[in-house]
Amino acid sequence: MIIPFHVREMLRRIKLRYDAEKTPQQLAPSDDDFTATRPSRKASPETVARFWERLKPRASEADQLQIADPATVQVAEIYGANIENFIGTVKLPVGIIGPLRLNGMNANGDFHVPLATTEAALVASYGRGAYAATQSGGISTAVLYEGVLRTPAFVFESLLQAGQFVDWVVSNIDMLKAAAESTTRHGELVSLEPFIDTNVVFLICRYTTGDAAGQNMVTIATDALCRAIADDCPIPIENWYIEGNFSGDKKASALGLVTGRGRKVSASVILSAKIVEKTLGTTVDAMLAYGQVANLGAHLSGQLGAQAHYANGLAAFYIATGQDAACVAESAMGVTRMESRGEDIFCSVTLPNILVGSVGGGTGLPSQTAALNILGLKGNGHGTALAEVAAATCLCGEISIVAAIAAGHFTRAHESLARHR
Repeated sequence: MIIPFHVREMLRRIKLRYDAEKTPQQLAPSDDDFTATRPSRKASPETVARFWERLKPRASEADQLQIADPATVQVAEIYGANIENFIGTVKLPVGIIGPLRLNGMNANGDFHVPLATTEAALVASYGRGAYAATQSGGISTAVLYEGVLRTPAFVFESLLQAGQFVDWVVSNIDMLKAAAESTTRHGELVSLEPFIDTNVVFLICRYTTGDAAGQNMVTIATDALCRAIADDCPIPIENWYIEGNFSGDKKASALGLVTGRGRKVSASVILSAKIVEKTLGTTVDAMLAYGQVANLGAHLSGQLGAQAHYANGLAAFYIATGQDAACVAESAMGVTRMESRGEDIFCSVTLPNILVGSVGGGTGLPSQTAALNILGLKGNGHGTALAEVAAATCLCGEISIVAAIAAGHFTRAHESLARHR
């Protein structure tokens, strides 16, 4: 049997760190005393100070001032609704790209887009794509579909009972819809689809959520729906769970790619050969040639969809505007297309799982409010426009990175803007 070189190397490194006496002691369970930090939603200058006392001497006063700076501590109460055991805020660099011109169904006009990131070269890259797109007349955008999923699971003794349960659910859909919607002013249950696996039934509950991302909204609504089922359904239920890990919540899934979770958005632009050469430093043919190889790589590696780096732009956009950053796990999935249009190039992205809101979540925090105000998309009536901006931002990143790799500039840009900055 052949042992791969990397396995031998890994074992060699482990053995170098191994000490026959100390290592077993290091890895053994410890029963040393400790004082638990209990979850607390109360946030005030006094609670912040008490938490920092616990962190000494490992954390210095200078560390405290970096996280619990006076401006943050002064408005500590604002943060209590968004976090437990509040000790301050972490500052991230925020840059802007734009103006990014959007000709959208919901987002229309020129936008400066704030992006929060520690990755040098990211804002420059997305900004270059935005410049090329705006020079070309702007990006067309549309929200194609809406619906945040929650998928409760019900366990029965047999397949027969699971089938009887589905029949009962279908017969009582109006009552279940009313139960779910009684918990929210803005949410609406728009579809309920049973999925059977022998004695387990998943209910795919899809909601529209107004201008909110709606994760908590749909959880609370689905809990009411499930309790109505538990109270009234004559079929014996062995167990039920609010989420059966079927919805794709905060994970990439085939279901999310096909049906969407959140807002499904498409964004597209046609770049002229002249703009590609002058602004992006490459040619249409070179971009298309690299795009073919990148598409093949996506298929061969088993990507869900085919795209270059949606996660970069989405993470920076989500953090800047107060979205749930963990949703990037499912949002950064979709399909990028680049096709010839005569001498020009058609570029598009479709993202089926954009989970953003202009209200709720972290959108009310001071810095995030400011970022949304920069966009002009803070508050009611702007949720769909915000989703279109997110998709258009991803398109800018796809254009820029494909052009950079096609032209052989990718490494040089990262050396000049990141490593040697």
